[in-house]
Amino acid sequence: MNLDPVTLALVQNRLDHISHQMGWVMTRTARSPIFSQSHDFSCFIADARGTLISQADGIPIHTGGGGFAVRAILRDFKDAISPEDVFLLNDPYTAGGNHLPDWVITRPVFVGGKLVAFACNRAHQADIGGGAAGTYNSAATEIFHEGIRLPVLKLIEAGQVRDDLWRLLMLNTRLPEALDGDLRAMIGSTRIGAERLALLVEELGVDRADEFFEGVLDHADRRFQTCIDRLQQGIWTGEEPVDNDCFEPIDAKIAVTITVKDRKLVVDFAGTSPQVRGFKNSSIANSTSAVFMSLASFFEPDLPKNEGAFRSVEIRLPEGTLVNARMPAPMTMNTVFVAHEIIHAMWKALAQALPERASAGWSKAVHAVTAGLREDGGRYVMYQWAGAPAGGGVEGRDGFHLIGHLITLGGLTLPNLETYEQLYPARFRRQEMRCDTAGAGRFRGGAGCDYEVEIFTPADYAFRGEGAGAPSSFGVAGGRAGAGGEVVLTLADGTRIQAPKYGVERHGPGAYRALSPGGGGYGDPMTRDPEHVLRDVRDGIVSVESAEKDYAVAIAASGRSVDAARTTELRKPLP
Repeated sequence: MNLDPVTLALVQNRLDHISHQMGWVMTRTARSPIFSQSHDFSCFIADARGTLISQADGIPIHTGGGGFAVRAILRDFKDAISPEDVFLLNDPYTAGGNHLPDWVITRPVFVGGKLVAFACNRAHQADIGGGAAGTYNSAATEIFHEGIRLPVLKLIEAGQVRDDLWRLLMLNTRLPEALDGDLRAMIGSTRIGAERLALLVEELGVDRADEFFEGVLDHADRRFQTCIDRLQQGIWTGEEPVDNDCFEPIDAKIAVTITVKDRKLVVDFAGTSPQVRGFKNSSIANSTSAVFMSLASFFEPDLPKNEGAFRSVEIRLPEGTLVNARMPAPMTMNTVFVAHEIIHAMWKALAQALPERASAGWSKAVHAVTAGLREDGGRYVMYQWAGAPAGGGVEGRDGFHLIGHLITLGGLTLPNLETYEQLYPARFRRQEMRCDTAGAGRFRGGAGCDYEVEIFTPADYAFRGEGAGAPSSFGVAGGRAGAGGEVVLTLADGTRIQAPKYGVERHGPGAYRALSPGGGGYGDPMTRDPEHVLRDVRDGIVSVESAEKDYAVAIAASGRSVDAARTTELRKPLP
């Protein structure tokens, strides 16, 4: 069937809108603030073969590997998939999962008795048991320390909830009331998605819908091949260091070689270090998602976001390495680190093939998860997301301030602090930009955050401070890395504790303070527009001293204008 571009665009837009509709339902009905406040979930759609045809909602690291989960359902249940079934899975080794906290709810869509699609929601649960409240057990050395493992299961069979399985799930979480509500929200979101998909298929015609879906995938493939055409043919390499295994310093790396030839890419991670003891090992689905995300984000934002876009990409993930670990390696941290490092390594390689699209590095997070008991005896798990890291600069745009994890591209929103104060035994003292943390450049990086919150109860702290210490971003084209980060606890008796990068520690009431790192800069700082430097000084992003030292821009004594004469003198080339 010959499909014109307008029709294809309309079908893709309808599919993407359905993904968004599922997301809106989830946001408005979920019980945990990790979903209702921060959107740590993603809704996506697959065709009857398990190929992603829309991943328009949520967080890129969730959705890029979503096809692995749907194909695991098709593998395990084959012809035993019926209308009104709902599937649940999370395991990264057997069920196409990213990591254990990301539970996938998938609902098959039938029209006229024919399986036509799947409506899916992947959501990071607030707690799934394991050795630390809040799922991030940085003491884990095998996946059995990280929580309940779920193969592909029928949570709802022919419209009937499996109560025995539901009770099992509720027994394996510290937050059963939250999990109960969140699962119902996930199920409800996929029901809305399935209803909308059925209407679309009926409009297209049940016997022709798959041709439209295939046309959408083919269009994305053609679009991405035009992106490949812009890359210089050849072999390009990139590396990103991994300096710890969650227990001690190590000298490891993510290494990638990208071969550009004949409108195809071969992405090979040969040379990547072996899997590590800690929970930063990646699964196949997660590593694939990180590769797709790095490619999609490197090019224009209107590139179709479906699996067809990457048909021309072959990914090689050596078994037993950080990007494809063997059982029983722990994995909970992998959607953030080492996914961040995979993307950095990919960007570095791609920048050699198309320098004008290069991006400076994003800084790494210094978040913790704080868990304890409320006055009423109930448990709480509080994600310290408001102290977010920063993005890197690109040609034409500065990096974003405290944008959050690179793997979300801004899709994980910062929670409302007033709501948090109502939900948790906490009071926020500050959340402000850090001065002189943004990497200098013609387009500077984003600034980190100075975030402090008082916790009124004794609590467990699961530290995830990959961005603590040395700078974790990088500059490109003459730009510089942003400043590093730090996490400090000050207890009620005045004791000051320097938090480790990783670890689970229990402390009494006190103040948690995170100084998040800054993003990298793009281009020579000496070529930055002096008026932009002045704006940064007045905004508190750059100090007067750094304006002169890093940008060769002198600020007038009033602080309200550029000292043009002195700036011209400072920017004179050396003899």
